[in-house]
Amino acid sequence: MLEKFLPRTEFSSYEDFKENYKVIVPENFNFAYDVMDDWAAQCPEDPALHWCNEGGNDRILSFAEIKRLSDKTANALWKMGIRKGDRVMLILMQRIEVWTTMLALQKIGAVAIPVTYLLTAKDIIYRCNCADIRMIISVDMPEVLQHVKDSLDSCSTVEKVCIVGENIEGFIDYRKEIEQASEQWERPTGTAATKATDPMLIYFSSGTTGMPKMILHDFSHPLGQITTARYWQDTHKGDVHMVNADSGWAKFGWGKIYGQWICGATIVAYDVVKFNAKHMLETIERIRPTIFCAPPTVFRFLIREDISRYDLSSIRHCTIAGEPLNPEVFYEFQRKTGLSLTEGFGQSESTVLLANFKWFPIKPGSMGKPAPLYAIDIVDENGESCEDGIVGRVVVRDAVAHPPVGLFKEYYKDEQANAKAWRNGMYDTGDTAWRDADGYYWFVGRSDDVIKCSGYRIGPFEVENALMTHPAVLECAVTAAPDPVRGQVVKATIVLTRQYEPSEDLKKEIQNHVKKVTAPYKYPRIVEFVKELPKTTSGKIRRVEIRSRDHKDNGK
Repeated sequence: MLEKFLPRTEFSSYEDFKENYKVIVPENFNFAYDVMDDWAAQCPEDPALHWCNEGGNDRILSFAEIKRLSDKTANALWKMGIRKGDRVMLILMQRIEVWTTMLALQKIGAVAIPVTYLLTAKDIIYRCNCADIRMIISVDMPEVLQHVKDSLDSCSTVEKVCIVGENIEGFIDYRKEIEQASEQWERPTGTAATKATDPMLIYFSSGTTGMPKMILHDFSHPLGQITTARYWQDTHKGDVHMVNADSGWAKFGWGKIYGQWICGATIVAYDVVKFNAKHMLETIERIRPTIFCAPPTVFRFLIREDISRYDLSSIRHCTIAGEPLNPEVFYEFQRKTGLSLTEGFGQSESTVLLANFKWFPIKPGSMGKPAPLYAIDIVDENGESCEDGIVGRVVVRDAVAHPPVGLFKEYYKDEQANAKAWRNGMYDTGDTAWRDADGYYWFVGRSDDVIKCSGYRIGPFEVENALMTHPAVLECAVTAAPDPVRGQVVKATIVLTRQYEPSEDLKKEIQNHVKKVTAPYKYPRIVEFVKELPKTTSGKIRRVEIRSRDHKDNGK
C-alpha cells in the first residue's frame, strides 16, 4: 500500500529521510476508496478494527466488514439527503460508527466535523451555526442528548439528528437506517467525484485564546499522516495500534484512522468514558497491542500503578504527544518497562511536525527534529531565524508557495486568524521553542501561554519540569494568574501523591524546591492543591480551564 504513495519507503539515515522522503498525491485521492476499499480487496479477512469497552466487551471487524458497513452507511446518509460538501457533526466517542461514518462521508464527498461529547448546548450551537451543519449524529448518553435537544432551536441549518444506541425517542435511529440500507455503493464520477483539494474534515480548535477556530483539511490530509504512523509511530502491517484519544479531538486523526490504516495495522477502539489507569493496563494485557500512544499525563498514572503486575510484553514501541514530556516520566517508565517514550509534536492544523525518529538518539524532554515535508524554523518577532539556544516562534517556512502534504488549508471563514497565522510565506504555529546545537527542538509553550511576571518571561513547561522532580507532585499544571502588582504571577495547580497531604509547609517546601532546581524568579508564587486536574477525554490537561477560572475569581 505504501508504495502507491511513496517513491521510497526505506531510508538509511535521518538526513536521507529528510532529503528524499516524498509523497505522491493522486489528483482524485480519496482515502475511503483508495486505501480502505483497496485493503478490503487485497486482504479482506485481515483485522482492521478491534473495538472494546469498559465492560470488557470486544468486537473485531475485518477490512471487508469495514467496507461493507461504510457502503451501507453511505447509502443511509444519501437517503437522508447528505450530499457532496454537506457538513455533518459527529459526537460518537469511540463507537464503531465513527470510523464507518467518516469513511461513508468521504465516499459521498461530505465534510466530517468530529467533536467531543463534553460539549454543552452553547458549544453545539456555536459550532453548528459557524459551520452550517446539516446533520448531527450522536451517541445516546443522556447528558449528551440533553445538550443536543437544548441546542436545536438555535441551530438554523440542522435538518436531522441521528442517534446511535437505544435511547432514540424523538430522533432517527441511525443503526436501523444503516441496517436497512443497501450494501451496493458505486464511487461517484464527474462533478460528484472528489478531488484531493476538496474539503474533507473540519476540526474546531480548543479555543485557548478566543472562540474556537475551524481548521479545514482537504482529502490529501490522510497521506500526510503516513509520516506520523510509519516513521514516528513505527507502524507496520499486522501491528495492533492503541492510542488514548476520543474521536472528537485531532489526535484521533493522528493515531486512530488515517496513517495506521494506510500501513495496514489493526486500530484499537478503546471506548471508555473516563480514564482509569488500572482498567487501561488490564486492557493492554488482554488485547496485546504492539504500539501504544498517550499523553504524558496517562503515562504518569500508569507508572503510579503497580505496573510490574501487568504483562506489557506485547508493546514494542511507545509514542507520546499532546503535551510536553517531563524527563522524569521518561526515565521512570523506561526503568519499569524497558520501553522508551518517543515524543512527537504537531497540531490539529498539521501532521507530526517534529519527532524523535529512529535514526538518532532520544533526548528526553525534546520534541526531536523536523519531519520531512515541513521546513521548520524558529524565528523572532521580525521573522528572522533565531540562533541556537534562543527562544522564538515555531514556523513552517515556504508553506504558502509549497504547502506541505498534511498541513491544513485554512481557518475556515476566519480572515483575521488566517492573516495572523500565514505571514511572509510562513505558517506560524503560535508555539515557542528553542533549538540546541545538535538540531533538537525544545518546547517552551504557546506564545500566549508565556508568563510575563515583573519583566521576566517564563515558560510554563520548565516550571512544570522542576515541580515534577519533587516526590509530592503526582501531576501539575503551571499557568499565569492575574496579579495587580506584577501583572501576572506563576501559579502551580498540583495533584499530590498518596503519601502527602496539603499544607502550608508543603507549599513552601515545593516553592523552595523549584528555586533550587531552576532560576529562582520562576518559582510559583501561588500553589493550589486539587484532587484532580481538568482534562480532555484523551488525558490532556486543560490549562485553559484553570486560567479561565482564575480570571473569573480575580474579577469578583
